[in-house]
Amino acid sequence: MDQRGIGIGILGGGYMGKAHSVAMAAVGAVFETALRPRLEMICSSSAETSERYRRAYGFARATHDWRALVDDRSVEAIIIATPQVMHRDIAEAAFALGKPVLCEKPMGASLEDAEAMVAAAEAAGVPNMVAFNYIRTPASQFARQLVKKGEIGAVTWFRGEHTEDFYADPQMPASWRTSGMANGTMGDLAPHMINAALALIGPISSLVAEVETVHSERPGGNVTNDDQAQMMCRFANGAMGQMHFSRIATGRKMGYAYEITGTKGAIRFDQEDQNALWLYRSEGPEAERGFTKILTGPTHPDYLQFCQGPGHGTGYQDQIIIEARDFLEAIETGKPVWPTFRDGLDVQRVVQAAIESSRTRTWQDV
Repeated sequence: MDQRGIGIGILGGGYMGKAHSVAMAAVGAVFETALRPRLEMICSSSAETSERYRRAYGFARATHDWRALVDDRSVEAIIIATPQVMHRDIAEAAFALGKPVLCEKPMGASLEDAEAMVAAAEAAGVPNMVAFNYIRTPASQFARQLVKKGEIGAVTWFRGEHTEDFYADPQMPASWRTSGMANGTMGDLAPHMINAALALIGPISSLVAEVETVHSERPGGNVTNDDQAQMMCRFANGAMGQMHFSRIATGRKMGYAYEITGTKGAIRFDQEDQNALWLYRSEGPEAERGFTKILTGPTHPDYLQFCQGPGHGTGYQDQIIIEARDFLEAIETGKPVWPTFRDGLDVQRVVQAAIESSRTRTWQDV
């Protein structure tokens, strides 16, 4: 395979900045990609933190000026892992220079931002992706295959949740996470499960939702965004759906979970046990029917490159490496790889419809 280097610039060096840095450093070896990432430049909020991340992650250079990174000729592809309020400006600047962009979710701080980013991406005609990583686990990729092939029949019902408990304690101090709707549960957690629903079942045609702030005051300040939400929806294919999102779900650490009911079977998945998928088939004697626990292994999508042993499992970082492979593939081939910015916009539209439904206490068309 012919190989060539590609200069990667990452904006943001924290939790996701590190994850993307590690993924870009490893993806060539894991998937033997034709494009081999070169960690060219990293940008953080100050010169000190930028230099610290440069040394820690192995970048050639560092800056605390995001425009300097985007404008740099050696930076050929951009990864945005900054706060949401910065996503639009960075993406538009990168697209103006014809540079591919992988952007963390949510795409922007508002639906208007997301629409502008899609327009810029499509006008530039360059590869673009939104970083929805959880749907890339081998188990969830396999679930998508089962549904698409009709293995559980026609889908009649979907239940999904993204629930965590990092703000379950009412005495947890206020922070940037408690300010602005883009940082609330509908901006932070809900997009992941909405993306999963769209990927597994298809477009949502209408919904009704309730969004609420449970703890309106915390030590250090008032809370201006939401703690939890619930949503009923109708999919375009006729299936009924229900979703729940929460950052105050005591005991839930990574509650990205879904159930899919079909006319010939059903599927269950929970990210806290991400290497297992539960499958029910309506076949055989009734006395022998039941959910079967399927452990992921080399026969499932994107597993073998990490491990040759069934049941050994993949982890969170591996999802980001799979994502990195997809981004590089989009750049190499020039063909869109799901989920593009337009796919991310579909998620933002559902989020906005849910917020509007809660405000007006009415069903909303999406």
